[in-house]
Amino acid sequence: MATSPSSSAQAARAALGARLREIMHGAGLDGVRLAARAGWHASKSSRLSTGTTMPSAADIRMWCTVCGAEDQVADLLAQARDVDSLYVEWKRRHGTGMRRLQDSYAAVFERTRRFREYRCDVVPGFAQTHAYARALLASVARFDRIPDDSHDAATARLARSSIVRTPGERTFVLLVDEAVLHHRIADDAVMSEQLGHLLSMMALPAVSLGVVPLRTRRDAILPLESFLLLDEAEVRIELLTAEVRVTAPSEVSGYLRAFAELSRLAVHGAQARALIGAALDALG
Repeated sequence: MATSPSSSAQAARAALGARLREIMHGAGLDGVRLAARAGWHASKSSRLSTGTTMPSAADIRMWCTVCGAEDQVADLLAQARDVDSLYVEWKRRHGTGMRRLQDSYAAVFERTRRFREYRCDVVPGFAQTHAYARALLASVARFDRIPDDSHDAATARLARSSIVRTPGERTFVLLVDEAVLHHRIADDAVMSEQLGHLLSMMALPAVSLGVVPLRTRRDAILPLESFLLLDEAEVRIELLTAEVRVTAPSEVSGYLRAFAELSRLAVHGAQARALIGAALDALG
């Protein structure tokens, strides 16, 4: 049975409390002694370490200082920031329309300079045609049983993605599994246009597109979910019913390593174009 977003948020709070307990026990302290050194009531240590109460940034810094674990502050602060926004229901976000959801990404995309995206399911949003994006978003609307504003949402997605062609300092490193090229998101005409668009994207100076061949040996890295790296500060992971955001430095570094390994497995240039061409040929 799938875990609900609310229970996932509760689990995230409990996980943060568990990390605080580990740090406390690693320092040879218990809740009473930690509270005494921090100038708190003993019950506060208990509430924080069980996830009953969310710690403030000041609480986390004090906890780590008392325990001699200042090197843990950055990760814990990031984990605390993530707790309430870690698991965001698509249906709740789609409640105001998919167009507004697409628009909501504009600010974070404007401030990001390096985008690294891996997709195992669909073409990356930055490289989608309007027809492909509309077909994809229409299927989302049907599945989630929400109003279908896929045309406007696709228009917003392409407007946001226009930064790919805007001169500047941004770079876009896109990786797709070969299977993505064959997933029939729409009819053959739409798929043909989309695959042709991928080929043209490869000529853009700011874009690097790699394809992980189907038969590539992947013993160094297990199959992964699709994810988007925004600089080295944040990871966004799309699940069926929700989006997960990760900002803890130690977790972001894991996705950076995973992306580097996937880049190593991928083919680029002429080899990638050949795989896209083969997918085009398969459309008949």
